[in-house]
Amino acid sequence: MAKPAMMVVFVLPSALRHWVSGESEVKVFAVGADRDTPPTLGSALDTLRRTHPSLEGRLRDDYGQIKSHINMFVCGENAQGLGGLDCAIPPGAEVYVLPAL
Repeated sequence: MAKPAMMVVFVLPSALRHWVSGESEVKVFAVGADRDTPPTLGSALDTLRRTHPSLEGRLRDDYGQIKSHINMFVCGENAQGLGGLDCAIPPGAEVYVLPAL
């Protein structure tokens, strides 16, 4: 059986659009680690890294964690409160990337 995969839409602030050809949204597929594990924010960011490598350094630190000055909201909820990179991505998820204030 195949690993679960779903489309994730990253909605980017204007400050990050330069690295994605000016686009306000980037769509990627997130894939679960195995057939019983749903896709996570971390797996979506891994795909984003492969499709837009220049954006990676602006979102994650050298240890692969979300940078402290970046907030990510998965379907309106702060990802940090949902488990950070391990939070499950529901079908049709939108991830809003916002600079911390």
